[in-house]
Amino acid sequence: MLVGPGKSAKFMYNGLKNDFPIKTIVKAGFPREEKIRFLKRRAKRQGYWHLLGQILFQVGCTRMLKYFSRKRILDIKNTLNLSDADYDSNKLIEVPSVNSDDCLNILRRMQPNIVIVHGTQIITKKILNGISATFLNTHAGITPIYRGVHGAYWALVNNDRENCGTTVHLVDSTIDGGDILYQERIQIDDLDNFITYPYLQMAAGIKLMKLALNDLIHERASPYKSNIRGKLCYHPTLWKYLQLRITKGIK
Repeated sequence: MLVGPGKSAKFMYNGLKNDFPIKTIVKAGFPREEKIRFLKRRAKRQGYWHLLGQILFQVGCTRMLKYFSRKRILDIKNTLNLSDADYDSNKLIEVPSVNSDDCLNILRRMQPNIVIVHGTQIITKKILNGISATFLNTHAGITPIYRGVHGAYWALVNNDRENCGTTVHLVDSTIDGGDILYQERIQIDDLDNFITYPYLQMAAGIKLMKLALNDLIHERASPYKSNIRGKLCYHPTLWKYLQLRITKGIK
């Protein structure tokens, strides 16, 4: 597995480890200088005012939503068997960045047949082409309609519940644009909100990843490319989230 620093990758690992021989977990950091470059690119693309609104939403609003969603999150984790137990320490290797030479050297040394990606930065061609392996990713959205982040939320904003779900796809150098293996729609209720949608998507993603891995192992995978033209989704700004919550009831 090739994972980022977030907790969601632990859900994936614990959901798979009893069924598949995961030999190594390479955990990639997100160096400060890369974060700064990332924010500068986003500010250039969307504007500093928009970026400020996104930061305010993430810093303030999501924390409040998480606090008031504690019971719902616990219920989802218990009902759908999501575990965020720590990785097995004897399998864990840490690298400064997913696109670092350290990461590439480890992958070359391990020579895996399949790399399960979860929660990393965008992986460059240097890594993807550096070894002869199939890279798989779970995306919290229906691609290519909702690429980027928060696919379930934006589907609801667009009154597009039919495309509120999860995708398992092959990884290429695009953003969530690789060939599709499996997709599934999630069912949400009135207790769910921006914070809880990803937990539902995570549970669906684990199930889909198991199907995809079995297909690859038995050489029966049938990846396909969708002709639908999608869009890249970003974090909402604080004021956009509040506006949509008041006017459309999208939580």
